[in-house]
Amino acid sequence: MAVAIVLGVVVLAVVLFAIESIPIEVSALTVVCLLALTRVLTPEQAFAGFSNDTVIFIFTLLAMTQGLASTGVVQLIGQRMSFFARFGHQTFVFAMMVTVGAFSSLVSNTVTTAAFLPVAIGAANRAKVPKSKVLLPLAYASMLGGTIFLYGTSTNLVVSEALQQRGMKGIGVTELTPLGVPIAVVGILVVVLLGPLLLPVRKGKEGASEWTFREFIAEACLPAGSRYLGKPLAEISEGLGIRVIGLVRNGQSLPALPTHVLTREDRLLIEGQREDILRVKDLQGIEIRADVRLQEDETLGKDLVMVEASVPPGSPLIGRTLRETMFADRFGMVVLALHRRPNIQRLTKLQLLGRIFGGNSLASLDLNVGDVVLLRGPRERAPALLQNNLLIVLSDVEHQAPRYAKALLALGIFLSVLVVGSLELVPLSVAGLVGMLLMIATGCVDSRLAFRVDWRVALLIGSMLALGVAMETSGAGRFLGQKVALLANTGVGGPRGVMLVLMLLTILLSAPMSNQAAALVVLPVAINAATQLGVDPRPFVMAVTLSASCSFITPLEPSCVMVYGPGHYRFTDFFRLGTPLTAVLVALLMFAVPLVWPFDGPGAKGAPPARAAPVSALQR
Repeated sequence: MAVAIVLGVVVLAVVLFAIESIPIEVSALTVVCLLALTRVLTPEQAFAGFSNDTVIFIFTLLAMTQGLASTGVVQLIGQRMSFFARFGHQTFVFAMMVTVGAFSSLVSNTVTTAAFLPVAIGAANRAKVPKSKVLLPLAYASMLGGTIFLYGTSTNLVVSEALQQRGMKGIGVTELTPLGVPIAVVGILVVVLLGPLLLPVRKGKEGASEWTFREFIAEACLPAGSRYLGKPLAEISEGLGIRVIGLVRNGQSLPALPTHVLTREDRLLIEGQREDILRVKDLQGIEIRADVRLQEDETLGKDLVMVEASVPPGSPLIGRTLRETMFADRFGMVVLALHRRPNIQRLTKLQLLGRIFGGNSLASLDLNVGDVVLLRGPRERAPALLQNNLLIVLSDVEHQAPRYAKALLALGIFLSVLVVGSLELVPLSVAGLVGMLLMIATGCVDSRLAFRVDWRVALLIGSMLALGVAMETSGAGRFLGQKVALLANTGVGGPRGVMLVLMLLTILLSAPMSNQAAALVVLPVAINAATQLGVDPRPFVMAVTLSASCSFITPLEPSCVMVYGPGHYRFTDFFRLGTPLTAVLVALLMFAVPLVWPFDGPGAKGAPPARAAPVSALQR
């Protein structure tokens, strides 16, 4: 009865995740609730996954990535990676996947994804590539790289230990390499080729308010000592992905040619969405012209805020310029950027470039009804904007200036956590918790921002761990494995056919269970099948081990869960790209595994009897 209940819950979970009629975190908690109500699991077993080391580790890493973003590390590294974007979107994704895959071959794929997640987000923003086109390839690259060496993924280590417990030879450090490298290469090529076609362009949650996508105009200048002085404009427009619509030098309009050499006298007119303007503001070597008014001594110790505000009908600002009203002096806030209706915005660009009569700077433009301004200043001065129908505040913009002075410290803490945890000097969860607290204590990140992570990650992983325990304790996993073992008795499809079924079963079980748990459930079935067929169990064991790392169909692998929220993905996005990727890699394994580990190897005449290994203690 328990087996039927668990298998029914598995089917229900897959259906709920696929149709997405309710949020994925609610579906995950429903699974836990059903397992507890049906008494398949005790309350302690059902909720144990939420205190699992992996859940805590991922939470602390996401919090530390906030520290990397707050100190500008993400922006600076992303700026370097965005160099490849000038050669095209696919080149950028390919370069990123190769780098991540190489790193993941030596370090846990979960750690690799967490380490490169903020870097990939920063690089995607710099390169003007949607995050939804970048983050899923990042997760897949970390999983592919984990197949190269023994230490690339914990699944390899768990299977190696289980083999030694059965008196068989463990997996060598480089034993997987002859097939792991082709898997990584083929997988990266498939993602690079199919990703642009199958991955969505999704900038945020549906239903986001319209103002998120407004186009603003701002003025920028180069401060003394800027590294862009004497450099061509292409260093900013192409290298940083900033849309420069024109330049003004000494009141004279100049075309925004990539070869134009920049000087201190140049005023750059830039256009972009709110996030683009804020990104320019945070860059070193270029400044928003209006923001220069807020000097360091004026902002020291003050709680600064950014707001979007609209000019309403009847406002005393209508028909007057910011300079006339002495806006910055009276209200203590500066206008960083201006948005106008499209037809008026075109005329505004011409005015700022001096091509038609009118003001040649934002401060000298007459304001109109409906204009939207992006303001920055002390929080206590914001309420004054609402007086006398001056402005209508549309929203607060949560933004903190990067703490560049803390960048090296934040990077050092982050890397130390990864090294200490990977060397197992202390548990990963403990290392992550210490690193998170150090970042907060040293001022690398504000505590409120550090804990602003996607809690769906913890809920999803914890729920799936509970389902994995149910698969083990109820015998559902063993039940499925025994059905596959019957193929060995009938000889259907020969050794290759049985190996294919074993790989498909491993991939199927890795959805509700962890990869390690799925591999350990199928492992004794694979060894028994090889014994009954009279072939060496090594190819079956390696096929199960590698297929556990080649399950890309669902987002339930921790690496995929980490990019689920930041990439604004849906469950079906993983199915759309993961299905062809998984099919190609399974076909590769079917062909290549017997070549690397022949069926008539040393163990072909028999193998030690297989014993089931408990998986609950080994789950992520």
